[in-house]
Amino acid sequence: MQISSRELKIIKTTTELTFKDIRGSWKARWGINRMNFKVEPGLYSVGNPKETSPVLVTANYKMSFDRLRKELKGIAAWILVLDTKGINVWCAAGKGTFGTQELVNRIAIVQLEKVVSHRTVILPQLGAPGISAHEVSKSSGFTVIYGPVQAKDIKEFIDSGKKATAGMRTVQFNAYDRLVLTPVELVNTSKVSLMIFGVLFLLNIFGVGSFGFVDFYAYMGAVLVGCVLTPVLLPWIPGRAFAWKGWLMGFIWAVMVNGLNGWTAVPQYSVLKALGYLLILPSVSAFYAMNFTGCSTFTSFSGVLKEMRIAVPAIVISIILGICLILINSFINF
Repeated sequence: MQISSRELKIIKTTTELTFKDIRGSWKARWGINRMNFKVEPGLYSVGNPKETSPVLVTANYKMSFDRLRKELKGIAAWILVLDTKGINVWCAAGKGTFGTQELVNRIAIVQLEKVVSHRTVILPQLGAPGISAHEVSKSSGFTVIYGPVQAKDIKEFIDSGKKATAGMRTVQFNAYDRLVLTPVELVNTSKVSLMIFGVLFLLNIFGVGSFGFVDFYAYMGAVLVGCVLTPVLLPWIPGRAFAWKGWLMGFIWAVMVNGLNGWTAVPQYSVLKALGYLLILPSVSAFYAMNFTGCSTFTSFSGVLKEMRIAVPAIVISIILGICLILINSFINF
């Protein structure tokens, strides 16, 4: 017999997102209070679920939780929320917080066997790397079924008898999916950018350089190329490594900056400064594009480490050489 929510802690939720929910998601996209954007782990009910109703498992990152419950309109279901430390399903599976032990422990904590008569839990497909299905079955008695990649397909998945189509199993990661991840990348770069601008300001004060508006927009353009343009155009940029893709786009930007500022026509805009930009700007774009590997489904952990071992030293050396050329140009034209 089904146990009532008064005997067990079952939190009732709805499929409707409030303005506060939407505002919280927007803030998280921009890196505002992102690490605290989470819900309490435990068992939730949507609609009026029965002991035969499906059990859907998700992370306690609130955006993941909200996306799932929003798609459950018209469905009576249980939502089992794991303690992933406020990290989304895919990333938490890689970090181990959306893992076998946490799932087994959470099933025991909420006494799921007293709530439902079946012994099946539906997990998001992107959580599979962190879960050992046979260990879950052995330790808890519950069988793991992997649902679709995207929450929007969960209703069709349930209605079809828990059968997924090929489309439900495919990770799209299209241009829009990549674009919505870029705001937090921009916010993360702002701290570094402020420090760089502070250093340039001090160099100007002490007469070591003459950094001005051109340097400002050249750098900011390189940041946007690495953080936004490269991720959006990712599949269409030649090469495999993210750093290379960013460098290539940054090089195009550097050529444009040199052209826009009349290289060879303006006396103080010498070959040294032009070469300095060609060394610095692509490297800046490459570095920020490489950061996007953590947001992408295109990479593997070993591949990222290999890329970093090669790219980071090359980026550092290139930036140092470029700064030296620009400083030498400043002294010559002082």
